[in-house]
Amino acid sequence: MSKNGRMRMREIKKILSLYKKTDLSSRTIAKALSKPKSTVCDYIHRFNNSGLTSEDLSDKSDEQLYHALFPEEKKSNKQAGKNVLPDFNIIHLELKKKYVTRALLWEEYQKSYPDNHYGYTHFCNLYKAWQKRLHITMRVNHVAGEKMFLDYSGLTWEIIDMATGEIVEVEIFVASLGASGYTFAEASPDQTKQSFINSSINAFEFFAGTSQILVPDNLKSAVTKADKYDPTINETYQDMAEHYGCVVIPARPYRAQDKAKVELSVKLVQRWILAQLRHRQFFSIAELNKAIYELLDYLNNKIIRRYGKNRYQLYLELDKPALNALPKNRYVIRDFKYCKVNIDYHIEVAGCFYSVPYQLSGQEVFVIYTATCVEILHHNKRVAIHNRLHRKGAFSTNESHMASAHRVYATWTPSRLISWAEKYGENTRALITKILESKPHPEMGFRSCMAILNTAKRYNDLEAIELTSRKMLTYNLLKASHFKEIL
Repeated sequence: MSKNGRMRMREIKKILSLYKKTDLSSRTIAKALSKPKSTVCDYIHRFNNSGLTSEDLSDKSDEQLYHALFPEEKKSNKQAGKNVLPDFNIIHLELKKKYVTRALLWEEYQKSYPDNHYGYTHFCNLYKAWQKRLHITMRVNHVAGEKMFLDYSGLTWEIIDMATGEIVEVEIFVASLGASGYTFAEASPDQTKQSFINSSINAFEFFAGTSQILVPDNLKSAVTKADKYDPTINETYQDMAEHYGCVVIPARPYRAQDKAKVELSVKLVQRWILAQLRHRQFFSIAELNKAIYELLDYLNNKIIRRYGKNRYQLYLELDKPALNALPKNRYVIRDFKYCKVNIDYHIEVAGCFYSVPYQLSGQEVFVIYTATCVEILHHNKRVAIHNRLHRKGAFSTNESHMASAHRVYATWTPSRLISWAEKYGENTRALITKILESKPHPEMGFRSCMAILNTAKRYNDLEAIELTSRKMLTYNLLKASHFKEIL
């Protein structure tokens, strides 16, 4: 067996046998046995100083050979019973703090016990052995304030709609800090991007700060494309993280150990919060969350037996001092989109239309939109801003964006569209004319007219096109979708 990180005696014997029985150099022996050259040289040097012979390698026991080659460890073992064992619970917690190293902690331990302390190497080996006895989620050394883990519990919960009596399933969001395990949980309507971002922001406010790194699972609300090495982060979620001064590093797909801390928190939330609510009925998410928030204190104040402290105490000691301060303004959810400007100098966002300067017709613009505002940029320069519309098909047109009355708008004019429609007949011409006249500015009707005329272009039956146009005029239908349906 190997001792104190040494090679097994069988491997040491191979090195020494090759050294004694051949003329090979240390470098060649190291290369032949795939061992570090420095290690091979050390064992050969020890053998030469030990007084051992080639016969001793086969005659003596492994224990005898070990003590002959490493006499200093035999001496230290005699003193081992007299040395004071460090408190590894304290050392494990201290290592979570920024800039704290094992070397620093060993020096402090050495000063506390100048006459009966372990050497640095033995100190590290003892700590490693202690670590192996820990639960995996405690074994990982999370730096204070560095990571926040976010996930949804696999267990959904139920609320009752008071109006209909319908049972509605809701999701349970869980977040935890890496060093302390301090946990936040709440119910949310679903796992959509908006719900996940709102819950993440609520977690930041609960923790009274933000970590350097966010570690979500690979749900679509946070990760557009999961990848072990180069995941694609959802653009809105990335924008939120930048607002709070964080970076997003998702857990690797199918690597539960990357988010073991939150997996443990999920289990704790299920056992100590949701299990206590199993006999209660809730009629709104707000009511359910009120009950969850009350039990969060109970969970975070439960003593962790190994540490002798609760999660809230560890949070105050480790994570809270290291968290980044929250920004002054709460993040407002923004969506992003590239749009091509139509010939009517409008772009389409979620079924509504917004104007840009007519000079940008046919060009690509970048759109940033919230629940209340639509901002349009061209080459990173804002060219238009509108109040957000929510009625499908609605237009928001800024008069300053229109072409001057005497200017021919690009290659398209109302007269050109009317002339095109006249090829199909008088009814089609009348329909196109009526659509253009129904708009505050004719150019606002270009989009519908183009759609109708392009649809008509694909049909050879002029009579069907004319009958369709006549029926739309009769019932005052002016949308391209009506033309397609009737035709």
